[in-house]
Amino acid sequence: MGAGRYAPSPSGPLHLGNLRTAILAWLFARSTSRQFLLRIEDLDRVRSGAEEMQLKELAALGLDFDGPLVRQHERLDTYQQIIASLAERGMVYECFCSRKDIAEAASAPHAAPGAYPGTCRNLTDVQRAERAKVRPAALRLRAETASFTVHDELAGEYRGLVDDFVLLRNDGAPSYNLAVVVDDGHFGIDQVVRGDDLLSSAPRQAYLASLLSLPVPEYAHVPLAVNDKGQRLAKRDGSVTLEDLFEKGIDADQVRGILLESLGLPTSSLDAALRAFDPARLPREPWVVRPDEIVHQLMPDASKNR
Repeated sequence: MGAGRYAPSPSGPLHLGNLRTAILAWLFARSTSRQFLLRIEDLDRVRSGAEEMQLKELAALGLDFDGPLVRQHERLDTYQQIIASLAERGMVYECFCSRKDIAEAASAPHAAPGAYPGTCRNLTDVQRAERAKVRPAALRLRAETASFTVHDELAGEYRGLVDDFVLLRNDGAPSYNLAVVVDDGHFGIDQVVRGDDLLSSAPRQAYLASLLSLPVPEYAHVPLAVNDKGQRLAKRDGSVTLEDLFEKGIDADQVRGILLESLGLPTSSLDAALRAFDPARLPREPWVVRPDEIVHQLMPDASKNR
């Protein structure tokens, strides 16, 4: 039996866009008889109390998970072992570039848009020693291809850039691209449902999975929730978290109904939505969230339930 997953970063409360993606990941997994796992991606920004808050938010919507909760910070030894195995194969090198260095190199003529230009790929031992005096090294993958193709449930065949991406940051933290591949492979996750802003990272991750002899998962990159300006939804947009809406007298069942309605699914329950779920009928455009309209729509019901 395979598995799907939801993997939030504990940087604050989940907003409506995050919660909508969580529901979609649950629907994709349950509709294909997969387990549904929860992973906390806490290698970067962590806000005190955020994990507990997010777990309560997911439970309030009725989402259930299988297996133990996985926290990435508890798996550092595993990531280091994987990097060491790649280094033994000659597939890792030190990089001393700053973000400014990379941005300037990427703007040069003939540079591949968004690709690391390979500045540190072939440094001599002397050059590495000199640069190490100025800046600690990150570790990059020595990629052997410039592109890789993945299949996405919604986008179809997608061929994207593969460059010498970072495996270990210069502060010693494993990179996102490394950790997600290792975790998905190690926990049998063969279905990845997430926002379509991450589609461009899928070829890098699938390529790394192939190097590590891990199965490449089935992908479904779903449209984001955006504000009126077409920007990715954020807490600054106001009234977009469960906590915001609870304060206005709106309950979790009503919020879940709004999220299911935005997907063209029955709003009465998750089970009803699951019975009607068909990926081919999902909206392909971003969901424009107008918090004031949501509050206005739900407030009459909310006032009756007080």
